[in-house]
Amino acid sequence: MHTTSNTEEALFYLFLAAAFGSFLGNLKFRGNSLGVATVLFAGLAIGAAKPEVKIPDVIKLLGLSIFVYSIGLSSGQAFFRSLKSRGAANMLLAVLTLSILSTFVGLAAIFLGFDSSAAAGLLAGITTNTPALAGLLDAIQARGGPDAETLSNSAVVGYSISYPMGILGLMVAVLLLRRLLRVDYTAEMQALGGEFPGGQPIVNRTVRVAQPEAIGKSLRELKKRTGSNVIFGRLRRGHQNSLCHNDMVFQADDLVSITGETPEVERVTALLGQALEQDLAHDRSEFAMRRVVVSNPKVAGKTIASLNLAEQYPVVLTRLRRGDVDTLIQPHTVLELGDRIRVLAREDDLKDLEKVFGDSYEHLSHIDLLSFGLGMGLGILLGSIKMTLPGGIIFSLGFAGGPLVVGLALSYLRRSGPILWTLPYSANLTLRQIGLMLLLAAIGINSGAMFLATMLSPAGPLMLLSGAVVSLVGGIAILAFGYKVLKIPFVLLSGMISHHPANLDFANNLAQNKIPTYGYALVYPLLLIGKIVFVQLLWQFLPLLTAH
Repeated sequence: MHTTSNTEEALFYLFLAAAFGSFLGNLKFRGNSLGVATVLFAGLAIGAAKPEVKIPDVIKLLGLSIFVYSIGLSSGQAFFRSLKSRGAANMLLAVLTLSILSTFVGLAAIFLGFDSSAAAGLLAGITTNTPALAGLLDAIQARGGPDAETLSNSAVVGYSISYPMGILGLMVAVLLLRRLLRVDYTAEMQALGGEFPGGQPIVNRTVRVAQPEAIGKSLRELKKRTGSNVIFGRLRRGHQNSLCHNDMVFQADDLVSITGETPEVERVTALLGQALEQDLAHDRSEFAMRRVVVSNPKVAGKTIASLNLAEQYPVVLTRLRRGDVDTLIQPHTVLELGDRIRVLAREDDLKDLEKVFGDSYEHLSHIDLLSFGLGMGLGILLGSIKMTLPGGIIFSLGFAGGPLVVGLALSYLRRSGPILWTLPYSANLTLRQIGLMLLLAAIGINSGAMFLATMLSPAGPLMLLSGAVVSLVGGIAILAFGYKVLKIPFVLLSGMISHHPANLDFANNLAQNKIPTYGYALVYPLLLIGKIVFVQLLWQFLPLLTAH
């Protein structure tokens, strides 16, 4: 009966930390918030007030495994694509970033007398990386010993103290370097425009064909000559309406609707003729426009071109919305469950097209437990494999690294025969939030008493100061090297080194475009894996350095 009471009390405080932490995380200061990470601070407060409450480790490990596996499933494509496009520079920047920060934290620990667990926690906090902290705690528990709980608490304290400094220090570093280096964001955006769209809103425009260079030319020929990145939709010739296709030939006074980002739409308008105030997109007399949800597992993971829709229907797919981001649809666009596609077709054909894509929100709420269970199982199995590193150090990916690596690999594969590994966008986010909530609340409550004791001791202010100095000086050094030596445009670089969504949002606001987001996606998976490894390496090697 006593055990049941303790379990009920633990679960009560677990969800209380989740609720109160989420409330605090939604509060904004100058447009920025800490997000779900504040669940950790709420857990620390509860743990300090109720030191007798302990959350079972299985809850923490369950949350960790779900969290990192869902991240892997959503990051695999960006991870492997970044290796192909900017692989060498991205890898070098990731290794350099973690090497500089690890060195600075190691020096601070040696001179100020922090133990290796606190130092590794400081590094995880400065990089605001919860999977790295979780991997560290997993490694500490795996090594065992009578002091395992004390070392775990020390790591959590170092993380929680340095976490806010990791966000603020990097923001200040970006502001300082931008002014010192006199970065011209406008020039950089123009230079990167062909590789990375500026993230501007997608607009529609109706154009009258009047330029001699366009009259008598096929759409395929114009696309090849101009390299335009817009979608051609409706065509009105006289009183007759039709949809654009590659073999159609433009005639004088044709009215054409085009969709794209403003700069590209302006350029194509000048090539074709002149813009009109009327919008063909509003004409639903013959062709209707509808958003269709991708819920059919059979088309998920396939490219638009492989569906051969244009051979079966007069149809134009204009844009795709994934999460909160709109992008233009191209033949090479790969569909994912949960994507919302804007379809232009006849009303009768729309019903058939809805069946092709699925168009069922109810179906999206179902998680394929076969693929999810197999993936999680493979990840935990991989994480349990122990490897011996030089120096006799035993290393394993653990509950953090194993599911992450498997998630990345399965995301890249997308499907194995009838098994679709990826999850719908909304389901992935939900699982990620649940996993992170369980993880942060559990480690916060279990470490709260030691956190309070450390903050009241002489070591607390020193850790806070160390986190601020390492974050600021390390950020400046990384930005300077990336910009001056690796020649990475600053607007892209500011996203590449963003450890936290608040930093990415700050970089986007500073640049007044979404290019930093592309940088974030290019390097984030590399840094995510690297942080897990570097934090554990610092924890294992630091005692060897201090021993001599």
